[in-house]
Amino acid sequence: MSDLLIGLLGALLATNQPAAVSNLVTQTTGLTVSIPDPNDPVEKEYHKITADDDAAQAEVDGWIRDNQSFAKEGGGIKANELNAKIRRRFDGIKQEYTDFLAKHPNHIGAHLAYGSFLNDSQDEDGAIAQFETVMKLDPKNPVPYNQLANEYTHSGPVDKAFGYYEKAIQLDPTEPIYYQNLATTIYLFRSNSVPYYHLPEQEIYNKAMKLYEQAMKLDPNNFELAQDVAQTYYGIRPTRTDEALNAWTNALKIAETDVEREGVYLHFARFQLNAGRFAEARHNLDRVSNPIYNDLKTRLEKNLALKQKEAADTNAAPSAIKVETK
Repeated sequence: MSDLLIGLLGALLATNQPAAVSNLVTQTTGLTVSIPDPNDPVEKEYHKITADDDAAQAEVDGWIRDNQSFAKEGGGIKANELNAKIRRRFDGIKQEYTDFLAKHPNHIGAHLAYGSFLNDSQDEDGAIAQFETVMKLDPKNPVPYNQLANEYTHSGPVDKAFGYYEKAIQLDPTEPIYYQNLATTIYLFRSNSVPYYHLPEQEIYNKAMKLYEQAMKLDPNNFELAQDVAQTYYGIRPTRTDEALNAWTNALKIAETDVEREGVYLHFARFQLNAGRFAEARHNLDRVSNPIYNDLKTRLEKNLALKQKEAADTNAAPSAIKVETK
């Protein structure tokens, strides 16, 4: 579901009954959306569990950070003790989900949330089982297909991930994250995507970039997405300098902070330097002044000076040849 539609639903739910909202969405978008009643006791119980889940995740994250800090000072607890503590904390949440689903086995949201919880707990098989259950309960729901694809990118087989991302896109062609996920998987797993799609590597790059392009059309102001797309060009061989610079230009247009903009200037400089466009590279390096980039800027400046010297030496006129005379 698009961010626009999600925002619309949030605004409408504040002042309208769920049934009326569902009817309006159907009339406006053509989509059939089931809006849970927030006053339903079942929904209240479900939301309490997800709130408990979030609280447990935050608490565990705090334990891990604190233990890492203590360990640097020579303190903290052993890894096996911390893991046991984490398991005990999560066991309570797991029990909440299983008790709820025993009473409400067809609750889509609970299966999806429980699947995400199990994935975060490194129980991939359990997570897959939950997402597959949602596929059976609601075959037209794109979310479980995306989630299953995520699982298969980690555990394999990757070919399943391609198919599930494609199914998610088919079910909801307005969701940019599905295009982004498929593009990233095709790009990263080229040894799998080449035979899967029966395309040579350069065409695989093109396919991934077209999917990224569609994601950007659907979410044009997402700087992180634009940055991810542009960074992809570092791995494409031979280097597509002009395309890369165009992608970084797109990212620059939607950058909101000086830190983001200066980071883009450094990427400009790196591609320009490697392409022998030294004056352009120098111009962009001169635009960077934030101290957080000092180390990277210094390395690029040294590299620029070295490459300029190499180019000058290569283009220097040959020394005069001395002819020995008797």
